Amino acid sequence: MSDILILNTGGTFNKRYDELSGELFVPRDEQAVEAILTELRGNLDFRLVGLIHKDSLEMDDDDREQLAQIILAAEERKVLIVHGTDTMHLTAAHLAARCPGRRMVLTGAMKPYAYDRQEAAVNLALSLGWLIAGEGEGVHIGMHGLVRPYAEIVKDRARGVFRAV
Repeated sequence: MSDILILNTGGTFNKRYDELSGELFVPRDEQAVEAILTELRGNLDFRLVGLIHKDSLEMDDDDREQLAQIILAAEERKVLIVHGTDTMHLTAAHLAARCPGRRMVLTGAMKPYAYDRQEAAVNLALSLGWLIAGEGEGVHIGMHGLVRPYAEIVKDRARGVFRAV
């Protein structure tokens, strides 16, 4: 068993540009997350699983339940979820109701890793460090220098940043 389960669901964090269509898309791979995790240089025991691979605006309750089922079946008690920022609060609420007994953090990025590696890397590292360093249970969101219980952090769309409430 690994120490931490990392679930990559897609979102802007993972988006890349399709030169043929001229559009951003969520790839069905873990390239962005893997690039950041490589910097850990083997110092953390984790298991990375890719699933859903959607923009969070396209996620529905079936997707959220699929995520919950994977978490419920996992042996790991600490879970990091890379998720789109628009609906991560909905997924967090679903997981809080369905997956007790775990310490979870949802994180993402406002800009794709392919275009702004710093934001994605900082948000993932912040969330991962918080997950590792602490104890206790619950579902949290880790974005822009904050890790808070999911009901205590919101996406401030006017300012383009997550903030505590």
